[in-house]
Amino acid sequence: MPRQSRLCPPGIAVHIIQRGNNGEACFCSDSDRAVFLYLLKRYSLPHGVNLHAWVLMPNHVHLLVTPTTEDGVSKFVQALGRHYVRYFNRQHQRSGTLWEGRFKCCLVQSGSYLLHCYRYIEMNPVRAGLVSDPAQYLWSSYQFNALGRHPDLCSPHLDYLHLGPTAYARCVAYRALFKNPLNPLWEENLRRATNASLAFGSDRFKDELELRFNRRMRIMKPGRPRAKEKVAVE
Repeated sequence: MPRQSRLCPPGIAVHIIQRGNNGEACFCSDSDRAVFLYLLKRYSLPHGVNLHAWVLMPNHVHLLVTPTTEDGVSKFVQALGRHYVRYFNRQHQRSGTLWEGRFKCCLVQSGSYLLHCYRYIEMNPVRAGLVSDPAQYLWSSYQFNALGRHPDLCSPHLDYLHLGPTAYARCVAYRALFKNPLNPLWEENLRRATNASLAFGSDRFKDELELRFNRRMRIMKPGRPRAKEKVAVE
């Protein structure tokens, strides 16, 4: 049976995870990370992908983007991964695959869910014990979203822009979001939705996506689903 295609419609934010093969490192130096960021910028714009948040972890990458075309995300991730693997293999005198299969992704509802995803991504280094504060980690979009650095690497989402009337005010308001811990239930829901290529948001958001695209957008409960939870198949 053919694999179901990625659902990344224009105008809806997408959380993406790309992992190193077998949990192996995909960055061995700051030079590797700098090259990856250069490629992020180089291939996001031509493919109509707006980059909002990102973090480069030792063996995986998180991205939060919004596509402007139907196939923008797939083409962007393919181009990014392909060119980075060429660089990485040449730089480290290796061959073969670097990434663990296809990237994982989920659709993210605007508003509090989207801002939660921002924070989830940029708190990764803290959860992993690499730093005690996200500001200490140089390889994430926290440097822009919270501190105003490297403005050429991010395209702010409208929800981020609504945080304040000026760049400084937005950074202050954004840092204030990190004073409260992430909701553990939302964290788990975001992980599960991403791994299963579903949706992260309210039930209404998922209902609208299921009706619009005729495919399941939520984690199924254990056991046989109720009739009202089924998605009609034409």
